[in-house]
Amino acid sequence: MPEKFIIVLDQGSSSSRALAFDLEGRIRYKARRKIEAAYPSPGRAEYDAEKLFLSQSDSLSEVLGKLPAGSEVAALGIAAQRSTIVFWDKNTGAPLAPALSWQDGRALDLLSKIPLSNTKIHGLTGLYKTPYYSASKIAWALENYPEVKAAAAGGRLLIAPVATYLIWRLSGGKSFVTDPSMAQRTLLLNLRRFSWEPKLLSAFGVSREFLPEIKPSIGPLAQIEAGGRRIPVTAMLGDQQAAMLGLGLEKPDSAALNYGTGAFLLVNTGSAPLKIRGLLNSIGWQKGKGRKNVCYFSESTVNSAGTALEWLRQNFGLFEDIGDVDGMCRKSKNRVHCLPAIGGLGAPYWDFTTFTTFTGFSSRTDKYDVVRGVTEGIAYMVGDAFDLLRKKGIKIGELKVSGGLSKIDWLLQFQADITGVRLVALEESEATAMGTGLAAARGLGLEPEWTPKVSDRVFEPAIGEAERRNLIKGWRIFVKDSRRTSRDLLKLNILPHG
Repeated sequence: MPEKFIIVLDQGSSSSRALAFDLEGRIRYKARRKIEAAYPSPGRAEYDAEKLFLSQSDSLSEVLGKLPAGSEVAALGIAAQRSTIVFWDKNTGAPLAPALSWQDGRALDLLSKIPLSNTKIHGLTGLYKTPYYSASKIAWALENYPEVKAAAAGGRLLIAPVATYLIWRLSGGKSFVTDPSMAQRTLLLNLRRFSWEPKLLSAFGVSREFLPEIKPSIGPLAQIEAGGRRIPVTAMLGDQQAAMLGLGLEKPDSAALNYGTGAFLLVNTGSAPLKIRGLLNSIGWQKGKGRKNVCYFSESTVNSAGTALEWLRQNFGLFEDIGDVDGMCRKSKNRVHCLPAIGGLGAPYWDFTTFTTFTGFSSRTDKYDVVRGVTEGIAYMVGDAFDLLRKKGIKIGELKVSGGLSKIDWLLQFQADITGVRLVALEESEATAMGTGLAAARGLGLEPEWTPKVSDRVFEPAIGEAERRNLIKGWRIFVKDSRRTSRDLLKLNILPHG
């Protein structure tokens, strides 16, 4: 009997990867192509859409070429960055503009013109009115890119998340589909109906004809041709959702924290969204049609986690590699506060005007204190969201932790201290890919048991409740004052922002 494989495409912020899983959940082959976002001016982040496609196509071709002779590809699943949006010509497939990254905030001013309130938008979408979701970027592109405007007028325009664009290209233009976890991040999806919302389309000036068909995350989605093979696509997920599935968070109240470019705290709330002011109601995945087959998460997004530390490395040369951060934190003798607002403040503040702010500097402050301050600032931001979950009555006894920054012991220990819960670091560094592969297998009707590896790195709270409350009180004072000061300075227009 020929050996069977599940292929996963993992399209992230810094790389396009392809991985081949066997049916036991082992990664047998993989390939990677590095990609880089361009930052043409403050507040802007974009990709060359054609290069995105070629990087993913090349990775896929390389992995398919590594498979044993006579083997079968049973299915393909794709996970991708969620709010990066692509504009292309449906007749030629040619991109009409840069792919605007989820980190891109160019449409901030445009949002103020949208007639729907944040409360109304949250009620419709489960999200908040921010420039990082796609709707405002789409509206901006329709106004500012002549090629996009002309294609819209001529009925040639297609607009969709990057995963949809990749599948469209790989299918030869035959499949124009997305799943609810991706569609939600456009800020145009009705959370309850799982369809494009007319009020939002009207408010942002987007025509329904430009947007893809919405299909369940798990199940038959499309068919592509690659490497001389016809491969069914049976899963499409946002990267964070895929990671949650890969970490085994399929039961209500299970929770995980993924530290990457941003930091994402997600708690499974079962088959119904749980409204908590300041947090997102995120669709996890949908297996089959109907709302009973939907899994929801309460989600907190810290926009700047890995980004903040990378900023210290690139702009100030404070360390050479992310592996240096833990040791630098341990050398710090003086606590300083940092509000890591590069890319704006996410949950629970949703504030895109506050500056990255430091306080507590003295003549004794050194580079170790600065690195520690940024590291602890990430943990404090996660802690602010965690506190809202606790006040809502959600009881989380343990957090599974993954992502590139999860190797920083100081960060995980301080996170345990500030939340008061146990953190368990996972050895599984491929949670997103594993979750996508698992979803693709399920889309075939299989029910494999793929279990993430747990490491022996466990972090218990090491401070008492009184100290924890005092630290949080001081942090909240700092955040409040930083936001007020930023607003006052912006009114004077004497400091650049973006």
